[in-house]
Amino acid sequence: MFKGIKRPLSWLIALIILVGLIAGCVGSSGNSGANASPSLPPTPTPLSNVTPLALGDSSGAPVYSALPPIAEVVARVKPSVAAINVEAITYDIFNRAYRSQGAGSGWIIAENGWIVTNNHVVQGASTVSVTLDDGRVFAAKEVHTDPLTDLAVIRIDASGLPALDVGDANALQVGDWVVALGNSLGRGISATVGIVSSNHVSLAISEGQTLDDLVQTDAAINPGNSGGPLVNLAGEVVGITSVKVAEVGVEGMGYAISTNEAMPILSQLIEKGYVARPSMGVSIATVNRRVATIYRLAVEEGALITEVVKNGPAAKAGLKAGDVITVFDGEKITTAGELSKAIRSKQIGETITVTYWRGTSQRTANVTLG
Repeated sequence: MFKGIKRPLSWLIALIILVGLIAGCVGSSGNSGANASPSLPPTPTPLSNVTPLALGDSSGAPVYSALPPIAEVVARVKPSVAAINVEAITYDIFNRAYRSQGAGSGWIIAENGWIVTNNHVVQGASTVSVTLDDGRVFAAKEVHTDPLTDLAVIRIDASGLPALDVGDANALQVGDWVVALGNSLGRGISATVGIVSSNHVSLAISEGQTLDDLVQTDAAINPGNSGGPLVNLAGEVVGITSVKVAEVGVEGMGYAISTNEAMPILSQLIEKGYVARPSMGVSIATVNRRVATIYRLAVEEGALITEVVKNGPAAKAGLKAGDVITVFDGEKITTAGELSKAIRSKQIGETITVTYWRGTSQRTANVTLG
């Protein structure tokens, strides 16, 4: 073991002075004498003159890029974003009626007065008004909703409106810049910026309701943003802001319904006022190990048919309560949610082959969706 060697304090002081003299001579060759000026550090380069450096390209050469033009995107999109205000009749614990107010967001999808928003923004509202970016206020003439996907459209009596372009949400990559615009806290249209954190997310927002194909972003999303557009740097709508995770210790987890998921629904709402979905005519539940044990099923995953609608598509195909569907149109089914999503992806009148278990035997059936 090494032991420290004690030295007088005067020796330590002398050593410090000597080191200081040597350090003062470094880099000063060619100059001598007591009047020699010390070397000064170079003047820092202003940050505004520095171009961010990205990774090199395939040849190894550096690639330079500027920060995204967020202000240009906002200037292009903001005239097409609307503030939505609603009033509803609600009741207190003594069953006394009173008016409550709420605020949300929307965006112009068609120049003849159609506005996109969320179902939960307008659900149960007795009056709905839309304030455009130019300050004009319109009462809603029509409101059509789809609670299952949390989407809605509003028609106002206006024409020549600046409709937004719709982009391809499937083209988004994790890390892409996105901008969220909306009526945050009911204080007017504002913008926040972030990146795509994840794609094709499924999120259970309530018992029995799951939103699929969501775009997750860390752009700040606050109450009032619901229904507003999430846009890419081309100013194209790639999502409809819908929900955020609000828990202690959780930050930057906002979600938007992808336009690829939303557009077929929005088209039906505008054209027909409602969404027609295919059906098998069954009630279903998820099979797991516990369910399989209780009902003595031959499989531990799939969609258990708990009820069959009389003369419905499944009944006509010979399916019965107690059957477990494990394959739908070639797609493996492990939960009731997967089967529901698979059915929604088809068309009314389409015939699908399903594989199911009845007792210990595996069977197939052709079901024509109603």
